[in-house]
Amino acid sequence: MNYPEQVKAFLWRIISEMAENPWLFAKEPDTDFTRKRKLCFEDLVRFLISKENGTTRHEILKYFDYDPAAPSNPALCQQRKKLLVEAFQYLLHHFNSAFQAALYRGRYTLVACDGCEFNIARDPDDPDTFHPASGQSTRGFNMLHATTFYDLMGKRYLDCVVQPGRKKNEYRAICDLTDRYAYGGEPIVIADRGFPSYNFFAHAKEKNILYMVRAKDLYVKRLLKLGKLTDDIDTSVDIIITRTQSKKRWLHPELEDWYKYVCPSVPFDYIERGSYDEYPLRLRVVRFAVADGTYMNIVTNLPADGFPPEVVKELYHLRWGIETSYRDLKHTIGATDFNSKKPGYIEQEIWARLILYNFCSIITADVVIARGDTKHIYQVNFYMAMKICHHFIRRRERDPPIDVETLIGSHTLPIRLGRNYARKHRFQSPASFCYR
Repeated sequence: MNYPEQVKAFLWRIISEMAENPWLFAKEPDTDFTRKRKLCFEDLVRFLISKENGTTRHEILKYFDYDPAAPSNPALCQQRKKLLVEAFQYLLHHFNSAFQAALYRGRYTLVACDGCEFNIARDPDDPDTFHPASGQSTRGFNMLHATTFYDLMGKRYLDCVVQPGRKKNEYRAICDLTDRYAYGGEPIVIADRGFPSYNFFAHAKEKNILYMVRAKDLYVKRLLKLGKLTDDIDTSVDIIITRTQSKKRWLHPELEDWYKYVCPSVPFDYIERGSYDEYPLRLRVVRFAVADGTYMNIVTNLPADGFPPEVVKELYHLRWGIETSYRDLKHTIGATDFNSKKPGYIEQEIWARLILYNFCSIITADVVIARGDTKHIYQVNFYMAMKICHHFIRRRERDPPIDVETLIGSHTLPIRLGRNYARKHRFQSPASFCYR
C-alpha cells in the first residue's frame, strides 16, 4: 500500500470508527441513525467529503455508481438533518493528529488566523445572513463567515468557527480557536489587523500561545500613548486591564500610565463586569517599513532576543499562505458550490471541504520534485494536485489503481521569487441555487 492509499485508508478508518457509535454525533442520540438506511452514517460522511460541484442528484448517482436504487434527494436531506457539525470537527482534528507537519526552527507551529466569506443562496427573510443592497451589491446577498486556523508550514486547516454574516465576531472567534488549540508544537498565531484585542491577548497568555497581530496606527498610538509614530519601533509596554475608572479602586495607583480601562460593553473574559479585579499584560510593539513610505505595526509577545524585527517581518509575510489557501478551497476544491440552502447544512459542507483540502495537502506534501539543471526551482502545481487527489478519494477499491504521486509530480510550476500582485476586490453577488 503506497502513501496516498495509506492516507485514504486512515481517513476512511476514522469514519468507520465513528459509525460504530453514531449516537455521539447525532442530534437525537436515542433515535437518529438507529435504523438501516440506504444512506448510512458512514456513507453520508464519505459522500459529503468526496462529492464534487455537480447537482445533488448527479453527485448521489456518481457516489452509488449510477445504481437505480440510489437514495433520493429527500433521503439525503433527512440524514443530514440528524448529523451534528461536531462530527466533522472531530474528524478533522483526529485526521490532522496522525500527520505531524514541519516545524519552524524545529520547534514552532506557524498558525495563520483569518476570515473568509461564503456567499450562499439568496434569502431576504434570513436576517442573520442577508446583507441588503448597498455599495457592495445591487440586490443584496446572504453570507456565512468562517474564521480559521491554518498551519502555514503543513498547509492544512486546523480549526474553524462559522458565524452568520451579519453576526460575525472575529474577536470572539479567535478567542474560541485559541482555547481549542490542541495541534502540537509551540504555536505562533499570526493574524491580520482585524484581530487585535486585549481579550485575545489574555486568552493566548492563559494558553501559553505566542502571537503576532497586525495593528492600525491609531491602535498603536493609543497603546504607546504617542502622538506620532516613528519609522522604526521595537519596544515593550506593560499594561493593566481594569473595568473601573476609579483610581481609588486600583491596586497600583502609582502606575497610572499602565492602566487600560475596558468598558462593560467590551468582552474581557478574565474580569467580570462590575468587578474590581485587574489583569496584567506585557506587549511588544514592532514597527517596520514594507515599502517606501509604508509601515506595518505588529503587536506580539515574541521575545526580542530570538525574534528581531527582520524575523517578525519575515514571519508575517508568510501569513499570505492562508489567503492563497482560501482561493484553492473555494475555486479548486469547490467550497462555493453548495448543495444546500440552510446555513446549518452549509456549515457541514464547509467543514467537509476543509477535510478534503487537508487530505489533498497531506498527499501532495509527500511528493518530491527532483531539481534538474534549470533556471528555476520547481514546485508542485497545487491546483492539479488537488484535482488528482479529489479524483483519487472518489475511487472505489475495485477500480483500477492510479499512481497518484507520479501524476502529481508530473505537473509542476517554476518558483519565481519577488513577484507581487495587487489584491482584486470583487463585487458581491447573490448565489443562485437554481442549478443545484
